[in-house]
Amino acid sequence: MSEASSLPPDDPAKLRAMIAALEAENAAMRAETTRLTAVLKAHEALVQALQIRIAKLQRQKFGASSEKIEREIEQLELALEALEVAASAAREAEEEPEAEPAVAEPAPMRRKPKVSEATPRERIVLDPGDACPACGGELRLVGEDMSEILELISARLKVIETARPKKSCRRCEKITQTPAPARPIPRSMAGPGLLAHILVSKFDDHLPLYRQNEIFARMGADIPASTLVDWCGQGVRVLSPLVARIRADVMTADRLHADDTPVRVLDRSKRLEGLGKGVKEGRIWTYLRDDRPWGGTAPPGVAYCFSPDRKSAHPHRHLAEFSGILQADAYTGFKALYEPDTTGAVRIREAACWAHLRRDFHDVWTGTKSAIAREALDRIGALYDIEREITGCSAEERRRVRQTRTRPLAENFKAWSETQLGRVSGKSALAKAFRYALRRWPSFTLFLEDGRVAIDNNPAERAIKPVVIGRKNWLFAGADAGGETLAEAMTIIESAKLSGLDPEGYLADILARIGDHKINRLDELLPWNWAPIAQEAKAVA
Repeated sequence: MSEASSLPPDDPAKLRAMIAALEAENAAMRAETTRLTAVLKAHEALVQALQIRIAKLQRQKFGASSEKIEREIEQLELALEALEVAASAAREAEEEPEAEPAVAEPAPMRRKPKVSEATPRERIVLDPGDACPACGGELRLVGEDMSEILELISARLKVIETARPKKSCRRCEKITQTPAPARPIPRSMAGPGLLAHILVSKFDDHLPLYRQNEIFARMGADIPASTLVDWCGQGVRVLSPLVARIRADVMTADRLHADDTPVRVLDRSKRLEGLGKGVKEGRIWTYLRDDRPWGGTAPPGVAYCFSPDRKSAHPHRHLAEFSGILQADAYTGFKALYEPDTTGAVRIREAACWAHLRRDFHDVWTGTKSAIAREALDRIGALYDIEREITGCSAEERRRVRQTRTRPLAENFKAWSETQLGRVSGKSALAKAFRYALRRWPSFTLFLEDGRVAIDNNPAERAIKPVVIGRKNWLFAGADAGGETLAEAMTIIESAKLSGLDPEGYLADILARIGDHKINRLDELLPWNWAPIAQEAKAVA
């Protein structure tokens, strides 16, 4: 456009028409802005309502209708995510306003991504040159503005061809050839890095194999689903000796957190008998050792086990070699473990979970707004306030603080509970919560005597959460063998994560080495002992 055409017209009528058109355009833009603002506020209100509803459901999901509640939580979480995306798309691009509004609305919270120092960096310099574009004078550096963009380098596959020339001796005619390198899975095309990626994607990122098949197809490799299944099963089988060592090492602890969760398992016998869809309910058990809250020296580790049902025989078998303190929920199958033997000795002591007790009172309070339940929550909350202060302190310091500050509060809670129990209906949920605490009072107060014991079993619940998240995607395990494979894979992956390792990098290194590694040195490959090959070579040098 020329300079002349960009000037406003001299004719007043044309000027008035142009102004009227601009005013109409501005009015339309203001109306659209008002509409979008109203939509955005409505979305934000619905998001808040969904967040409150999800929080309430999550606190109730250990009740009798937990499966139904979990499904409702999943649906609400999907709706919440969709609304948050829509709200973000409705927000206009941030521009500097011409004038400050009378009342500034708070900007939505945005947290900047945190990038590891090990992440590769690429520096791009946009240099204006050495000469001034305005006058041609020489430029000098007075500073620079720096900005960062987080970019993704797409994963890609590559084929490694290993050639092994055969050579014969001219003198003795003997054929010489370098031995073939070991593969994670004999006669398989899966390299250690690819196999580690498949295992972590399935068992940690919860990406079913049919979706991985589609991703690999986009990379240019058609890997049949049956092949991916074989690679998963055989990859976990290769790691089985290491999994067994992790489980054995975890059971040497003198304190464990325990929990379990249901998993749907295919059962061909039920289908043949005409019972439903041939699916039964198995269990995944978790046993966690974590001494980090009191600065213990034992490395954190977790063992997962599968059972086809929830009979007490299974945890009894898992804990056959364990002796010490077990922190778990009130599952009746654990009760026999706490009984003294024929000599009167107690092999396993029970530590109860205050989080479970608090959850019972919270359910009563949310349902009835009971003042008694509210006071129980406040009294238990005071115990947790002290626990937050002493997290990370030594066991001796934790015990000292608990004896001087927590014990009086706990004893007052017991006396108050006994009084309130006589005032409420014996059949009420409130009375049930009080009886649950009073009947197990020695277990609830064991943490006061030992600074190494936690106030609740939340660490085990966090350890079992990956199974809960995963079953939303893979729906069921393929028969009992599939449940065993799931438990073994999660044992090594989650133990690696507890040691602060990247599970994919760790598994890739282990799968490349374990075939040639001496069995009597297998402990070197445990997550808390492992060092990459490059670090080992440097240490030897």
